[in-house]
Amino acid sequence: TIGYPNEIRRLANLTMVEVLKIPAERLHTLKPKEYTKRVMLDSQPSHMPCFENLDFDAVIDHHPATKGWLAPFVDIRKEYGATASIMVEYLRAAGMKPSVLLATALFYAIKVDTHNFEKRSQPADAISFRYLFNIANQNLIRKIEFSEYRRSELNYFRIALTEMKVSKQRLYVHLGRVRNPDILVMIADFLDRVHDVSWVMVSGLHNEKLVVIFRCDGYKKDAGKLAIKIFAALGSAGGHREAARAEVPLRNLPMDGQEFTTQTLKRLATKHMA
Repeated sequence: TIGYPNEIRRLANLTMVEVLKIPAERLHTLKPKEYTKRVMLDSQPSHMPCFENLDFDAVIDHHPATKGWLAPFVDIRKEYGATASIMVEYLRAAGMKPSVLLATALFYAIKVDTHNFEKRSQPADAISFRYLFNIANQNLIRKIEFSEYRRSELNYFRIALTEMKVSKQRLYVHLGRVRNPDILVMIADFLDRVHDVSWVMVSGLHNEKLVVIFRCDGYKKDAGKLAIKIFAALGSAGGHREAARAEVPLRNLPMDGQEFTTQTLKRLATKHMA
């Protein structure tokens, strides 16, 4: 059984689950303690509150290791571009050829996590990607990739283009309340393509939390370290050199009743940047 914590709202992910017939269920509908083994993939027990009361038999991830948890088997390879690459290595070591649908899911996962190998990755990612290429269904990949935005999400792009502030090649924008934090990731990735911008920070409010997405080119920069520097004392923060995320309960923000704005985001970030 595959369990996931948050509602899947990103259109490409919903399309992937549908066309690849992935048997996934919301974590809160399952009874994890009734399972003999529990494995966490592409995350760590400290990443979300809903994981805190669960004991995992294995944790397999490519994000930087966090503290405050233990598991009998841990395989964290922060240098890898995708957890899917690690899973392909397990399959190959066991002599198990993935089905077309599984290969397509793993292939798409590597494409997304490495941004088509534009982001940090290892030769191991490329080897797994190449292995899957001849098994995965490329028509299904295209169907998933072309299902990227809903019409209702375009309004957030309008807000971003109107509200964004740029200073010293750093682009900041606060979107206010959002229906789902995935839109923050979409907009950060979109703005990260702007030629003369070296940092992108996009924030929004969701479920009484401030969510901030960081993007940069990773050259003499570290988005993960910056996210930790700014927000770790107030909530959770971390990530890679090129991409990071922070989530802060609104009650922890020292706002004195003032509204959080793009200018607030800019001021918080500027304090910690040379």
